[in-house]
Amino acid sequence: MINLRAEVVKYAKMLNTKKLSALRSGNISSRYKDGFLITPSGAKYSSLKNKDIVFVTLKGKFDKKKGIPSSEWRFHQDIYLNKKEAKAIVHAHSNYATAISTHGKGIPAFHYMVAMAGGNDIKCAKYATYGTRELSKNIIKALKQRKACLIGNHGQIAFSENLSKAFELAEEVENLSNQYIKALKIGKPKILSSKEMSKVLSKAKNYKRG
Repeated sequence: MINLRAEVVKYAKMLNTKKLSALRSGNISSRYKDGFLITPSGAKYSSLKNKDIVFVTLKGKFDKKKGIPSSEWRFHQDIYLNKKEAKAIVHAHSNYATAISTHGKGIPAFHYMVAMAGGNDIKCAKYATYGTRELSKNIIKALKQRKACLIGNHGQIAFSENLSKAFELAEEVENLSNQYIKALKIGKPKILSSKEMSKVLSKAKNYKRG
């Protein structure tokens, strides 16, 4: 049986080693029983231990004596409540995704791999103060029929059926963000049609990496 606390620690550290987030920024969670396990508030991930991971119920309850969850636990809670298929969440302040988010813009279908996030574009959630319910609502709206989005003046978030896939999706969003910024430097990139993206989305449902 997978030790979910160890998994959360593993991928939290990978936020740093894979350069998706620096030091304490970003957070990781995994659905567990009637709630979720999430990285603690203010912890430097390089020194994180299994015992540091905090359990929060879907009603937003946690035992302060056992640790304080990430200040952004509310949008993890709301994603788990609104997305039954979400089993794990990765939130990162990755460089390129964050850069695009500061313009309040999403990523259009300049490349077919945008479909990996679930739609024909990757939307950007409207900015709200971190840790607030308002931010949660904005994120849920941007995640409509999608598994990832950017967060205005903040970063990106991705979810999937396990932490491995959620982390890989976050990496894909960052890679696409990098490519999109570079494409814009040349000029206005060609955007794939809705008809073409519908074909890609259909194929993507059965897509497996080699």
